Amino acid sequence: MCRTGQQPDQQGTGDERTADAAFAALLEDSAEELYENAPCGYLSTLMDGTIAKINDTLLGWLRLERDAVVGRMRFTDLLSVGGKLYHETHFAPLLRMQGEIGGIALEIKRADGARMPVLVSSVIKQGGNGEPLLIRTTLFDARDRRAYEAELLRAGKEAEQARRQAEADRARLQDALAALQQSLLPDSLPTVPGVETAAHYRTASPDRLGGDFYDLFPVGGDRFAFFLGDVCGKGPQAAAVTSLTRYTLRAAALHDPDPVSALTTLNTVLHERYTGGDPRYCTAVFGVVEPDAESGTATVRLASGGHPPAFVLRADGTAGFLPTPGGFLVGALPNARFATAATVLTPGDTLLLYTDGLTEARTGQDRGSLYGDEALRDFAAAHAGRPPHAVIEALTGLLDDFGDGLDDDTALLALGVPAPDLRTTKHA
Repeated sequence: MCRTGQQPDQQGTGDERTADAAFAALLEDSAEELYENAPCGYLSTLMDGTIAKINDTLLGWLRLERDAVVGRMRFTDLLSVGGKLYHETHFAPLLRMQGEIGGIALEIKRADGARMPVLVSSVIKQGGNGEPLLIRTTLFDARDRRAYEAELLRAGKEAEQARRQAEADRARLQDALAALQQSLLPDSLPTVPGVETAAHYRTASPDRLGGDFYDLFPVGGDRFAFFLGDVCGKGPQAAAVTSLTRYTLRAAALHDPDPVSALTTLNTVLHERYTGGDPRYCTAVFGVVEPDAESGTATVRLASGGHPPAFVLRADGTAGFLPTPGGFLVGALPNARFATAATVLTPGDTLLLYTDGLTEARTGQDRGSLYGDEALRDFAAAHAGRPPHAVIEALTGLLDDFGDGLDDDTALLALGVPAPDLRTTKHA
């Protein structure tokens, strides 16, 4: 054994010579010792399977004595019932055809009845004339591998169970959120004499509560109040504000249906309720529609607090926004001012209210552009003269087209006076 820096003629120190001798002794294992104590099982069998030779390692696994095995047992006698069947139907025929076979998972049966998984490889030793003489077989302990495979299988089953549980939990959560979301909206719109109505609510995600809201209800006589808005934020906190907003506006309208008065009451409630904590506010438009049976028209008066302007689609094919500039966010300031507007709907006219989820939907191949007010005006103008339910149906299709570009919830509410030939159309 050469050492770096030591000349070949140097003998080294006494300690070095002792160490070299000890190392050399480790390498002097006899072939028989290597065979008997190898970390795997060895055996040689005759062509009929009779065991002619077996090493100590395999005997230890089997817990058998050599005299009870050599010349008395066949290889298949060491296998489990299933292993014997597989050996006869697959292992032995393939070995005869190929002359060797490797890595086959079998089980050996120990003397105490326990089973031990092994990986078996065999090769046929042939004579000089090609005649098969005996079969040499090597067995590797596969208990660690079997345990690893079992652990993988267990982990896979647990992962699948966790995935199914997560899907079930998500489905239950979505059902609960849908039920809660529905509780924040009217079950249906009431029939308004001389006026057609239609509404639609679209959630951007079934996994979260939205903050958009709308409603329509009678306030005495022939008058009906309506409102539509958007609470800042998402989730349970926004839902709580939505609920408070809806019931506050309903109560305020029954006391005084004037649009500015209703929004002022809501502003006071929201500002006082959330003063000193997490500020909560909303955009909202509140209005009153009063049909006139004699003229076949409907007068609309509304007030807006920071909300996108309403849109009027006329029977003659024209369309335009009903401006309400300068209205403050509802609940943001103690003394907010609200913008007002009024219009008269004649037969065939429709008033459209919407939340900004519609105009702020992302469009284009890269979803980098917002749909915007101009695009909405062009789209609405193309449907001018159509009844409210047809306008809402067209907008519903538009929302479908946005796909994953719809990042925010969208509420739609349309009110219109039927054209002369549609006066018998029922409430949508």
